[in-house]
Amino acid sequence: MPFVSPEVFAKQKIAAIQDYSVLSWRAIANIFSGPRYWADIFTQMDSIGVGSMPIVVLTGFFTGCVLALQSATSLQEFGSVSLTGNLVALSMVKELGPVLTGLMVSGRNASGMASELGSMEVTEQIDAMRALGTDPLRKLVTPRLYATVFMLFFLTIIADAVGIAGGALVSVTLMGLNASAYFHNSYRALEYGDVVQGLTKPLFSAFIIATVGCYFGLNTKGGTQGVGKATTQAVVVSSVFIIIVDFIVSRAMIGIFGR
Repeated sequence: MPFVSPEVFAKQKIAAIQDYSVLSWRAIANIFSGPRYWADIFTQMDSIGVGSMPIVVLTGFFTGCVLALQSATSLQEFGSVSLTGNLVALSMVKELGPVLTGLMVSGRNASGMASELGSMEVTEQIDAMRALGTDPLRKLVTPRLYATVFMLFFLTIIADAVGIAGGALVSVTLMGLNASAYFHNSYRALEYGDVVQGLTKPLFSAFIIATVGCYFGLNTKGGTQGVGKATTQAVVVSSVFIIIVDFIVSRAMIGIFGR
């Protein structure tokens, strides 16, 4: 990477933020006007949602298992092993489920979007679309945004459910807890604000994944080497943004619901 003066570096970053903001705004605005490419939307839903299901289920299940194992071990010192279900449910629904699902989908799909659109950019397919009168943002970005927001919401619910089930498996088989009591405590531990917090985060994560992946893909330069660089940048930037936004949303929800 060539060295540049601080002034040039600052201008590059401000220009990148401006370009990203314009892309995000146009992608959102396209949702409310036609034409809509429903075939592309359903294709992306299948790729993002169904394709990400195995890794999300595995991640959620074993996260719940480890969480139950560690929680029960710690709670044993206080004679409160029966509260394992409460801890697993709250942790999965409020924090671990949404964040880990977002990170897994980011690693799988933000990179995929960046590499796919980057390959189209360096082979001048996107320029050809513009020459034929097709808006690349409406054709390529908006369907991915639609699909990611819709599918990540349900993937998070699946991860939460599987994580709680994984915690139940460990609690019943290794800790000797009663399955009925575990699920009853898990249900009672959750309040309305907890569920709202857990289901709000994937909406922000999905927006970040789709827009960041598409932004780096559409701004790819330098042939195949540039595609690899854009793919790496998309995963890193989207993952960092997901964690930062998670903190901001958590703080806002605690301020609203008090927990």
